[in-house]
Amino acid sequence: MKLYMHAAACSLSPHIICRELGIDIELIDVDRQTFRTSTGEDYLAINGNGYVPALVLDDGKVLTEGPAIVQFLAESAPEGSSLLPPAGTFARSQVQSYLNFITAELHKPMALLFNATYAGAHEGIHALVSKRLRWVNDQITGPYLTGDDFTVADAYMFVCLNWSPWIKFDLTRWPAIHAFMARVGARPGVRQALQAEDLEAFDADGIFFAPQSYIASTGKSGTPVRP
Repeated sequence: MKLYMHAAACSLSPHIICRELGIDIELIDVDRQTFRTSTGEDYLAINGNGYVPALVLDDGKVLTEGPAIVQFLAESAPEGSSLLPPAGTFARSQVQSYLNFITAELHKPMALLFNATYAGAHEGIHALVSKRLRWVNDQITGPYLTGDDFTVADAYMFVCLNWSPWIKFDLTRWPAIHAFMARVGARPGVRQALQAEDLEAFDADGIFFAPQSYIASTGKSGTPVRP
C-alpha cells in the first residue's frame, strides 16, 4: 500500500496507525504547491481535492479522508481491534464520535488558522477551538480519549494538537490534554512514525514535533526523534 502524505500534516495520523499495527506502507510525499509527488506523479490525478492523505491499495483502489483511512487500516490488520473496537459495539461508536468531533471541531478550524486568507476570522476561530479544547480536557479521565486503550481517535487527536505551538495554543492551560500529548508521543509506534517523517522535538517539554526546515524558519532549534 502507498500513503500519500506530507510531513507533520494530518497524514501523520494514518502513518502512526500503520506503525502501531506493523503494516508495511510506502510513504510518498506530496508537494502542496505543485501537487507533484516525490515519485513524479500528478497528485491531483490521485486525489482531485489535492490534500493529503490518500491511501492507494495494492489493487489500485484509492481511499481518501483520514478518519476513513485509519478505520480501514485498523480493520485490515489482525491486531486492529486494539485500535478500533468491533462494529456494533458502543465502544466503536464512541471512537467514531471522537473521529467526527476531531475532524469537524478541531482539524478544520485549526487548519484555517494557518491560512492568511482567513486572518479576519482567526480571533473567533481561536476562541472556538479553545472552547472545544476545554471540553476535551474535561473528558480525558484515563490514559486515552476513551479510556485505557489507545485507538485511532487518539492518533488523530495527537496529530492535530501537535500543530498547537504554531497557531498560538498553549496546551499547558489544559493539563489533561498536555499529559495526553506526552503519553501518546512516547509510544514506540508513534516515535517510529515521527522519525520516518524526519520530525524533530523542539519545545522544552519535548512533546511537539515538526520538520527541521519549519523549526528553523521560526528561529527555534530541534532534536531528531529516535524510536
